[in-house]
Amino acid sequence: MESHVNANKFVVGVDFGTLSGRAVVVRVSDGAELGSAVHEYAHGVIERELPGSDVRLGPDWALQSPQDWIDVLRVAVPAAVAAAGVSPADVIGIGTDFTACTVLPATADGTPLCFETPELPHAWPKLWKHHAAQPHADRINALAARRGESWLPRYGGKISSEWEFAKALQVLEEDPGTYERAERWIEAADWIVWQLTGVESRNICTAGYKGIFQDGGYPSEDFLAELNPAFAGFTGKLATGQVGEDAGKGVRLAALGAPAGTLSARAAAWTGLPEGVAVAVGNVDAHVTAAAADAVAPGRMVAIMGTSTCHIMPSDRLAEVPGMCGVVRDGIVPGLWGYEAGQSAVGDIFAWFVDAFVPAAYTRRAAEQGVSVHAHLTALAAEQAVGQHGLVALDWFGGNRSVLVDHNLSGVVLGQTLATRPEDVYRALIEATAYGARTIVETFEKSGVPVEEFVVAGGLLKNPFLMQVYADVLRRPLSVIGSDQGPALGSAIHAAVAAGAYDDIQAAAAAMGKRTEAAYVPDEARADAYDRLYAEYRDLHEHFGDGKALHRLRAIRNEARA
Repeated sequence: MESHVNANKFVVGVDFGTLSGRAVVVRVSDGAELGSAVHEYAHGVIERELPGSDVRLGPDWALQSPQDWIDVLRVAVPAAVAAAGVSPADVIGIGTDFTACTVLPATADGTPLCFETPELPHAWPKLWKHHAAQPHADRINALAARRGESWLPRYGGKISSEWEFAKALQVLEEDPGTYERAERWIEAADWIVWQLTGVESRNICTAGYKGIFQDGGYPSEDFLAELNPAFAGFTGKLATGQVGEDAGKGVRLAALGAPAGTLSARAAAWTGLPEGVAVAVGNVDAHVTAAAADAVAPGRMVAIMGTSTCHIMPSDRLAEVPGMCGVVRDGIVPGLWGYEAGQSAVGDIFAWFVDAFVPAAYTRRAAEQGVSVHAHLTALAAEQAVGQHGLVALDWFGGNRSVLVDHNLSGVVLGQTLATRPEDVYRALIEATAYGARTIVETFEKSGVPVEEFVVAGGLLKNPFLMQVYADVLRRPLSVIGSDQGPALGSAIHAAVAAGAYDDIQAAAAAMGKRTEAAYVPDEARADAYDRLYAEYRDLHEHFGDGKALHRLRAIRNEARA
């Protein structure tokens, strides 16, 4: 469609993150971002005890509150529209994205069980970084490998403890009453669309990557029953039929960019938008970002770098990539295979180090300079030559998502002496995350899936030193997204397609997405030096990757805490 037709039309994208939700108002014709607003979650990440109670949570738990998500619609969306200075009457669609796998138990009408029984931990939504289901994931993987399940290679040989089946099996075996009451086990990405439209829908992206939906179906009841007889009927709680159909009692499993419905009167009152505007099918924060970066062609890998990193890439070929999070037909854009890999913690590692280990003197000096502690440490680290700190680290402080798929692994820092300074460790941690990214890229290419362009999005773009380290370690140019609100912009692009402003995601991304090619290029001398350090990283990766020592340490920790 001609851009002038959409010159005075607007869409809203809403990105539901780990700690907050962001809304952005975007012009349909060219993707210009006219106004935005952020709402911080009142409950944040629920990790230690349930809100308003003394009910303690175990190790590796991470929950969220659905009320926080509704408050984003009530607060951030109207504020963004007001900031944009546009008339709500000129808004033609709204799209949303979510962290994943963030999943919750609900009744058949969509009521979260935590609204009814807030005293029960398993009644609350499990955030993507809830890793307490690792033993259940281990059993799923072992059984699938033993039975030769055809879907297992589509996930690099292992499914993650973060995903729908492992988390649901944990609920069944630790709180069977809550499992029984859960008529729906639904991704937050789909639940929020349900609240906007009043119509339940499921999207192909989360179903494929997080729900093991492959080749038109889920794992068999026979497989699930072998895990636990009471688990046999689990897929009924997912409530989905075949793609694009209303199959039996199932709800629509819809294609990306499609309309899930229209804005209900209740949601119109929340958001201040007109009732009846198009609502796009739900999606994952990383996957919508590909459209925002106009990276929806084969071979363009988008690394969305924030608290964690998710690597997303469309491709015209199907291959088995060890340790990938998944490959799903139509999973990023219709018509292509979509690959996903990731690192469970990146920005979270830097934040943990600053919060837990940086001396007060560094905090004072940062304050005197009028900068953050992160900026102060980055400046000190940038003064060093490659390898000057004498360290190498494993970036597994939040476990390993790719390529080992083991969230019971933990971080390692090797080479510390009495002369090691905080900036040394900080730089080594930055480098470790770059080594992890290189491991992922090399694994894809060795598996016959070429990475032709590496595109960076996310909050860590704000650190030029970190970006240059990645370019040097990867030995390739880095392109960067032209927006600091990639997921929200991507959701807005999907909304434009759902509203009929563009024929497909590719056309909308070309008009509304933006990126700068080769914004960072590698320095050959530094890249050569990093090759030596990367070889040490690979040795550590092989040595500790079997998990024997790190699993024993975690077991000792858990026993002591219990």
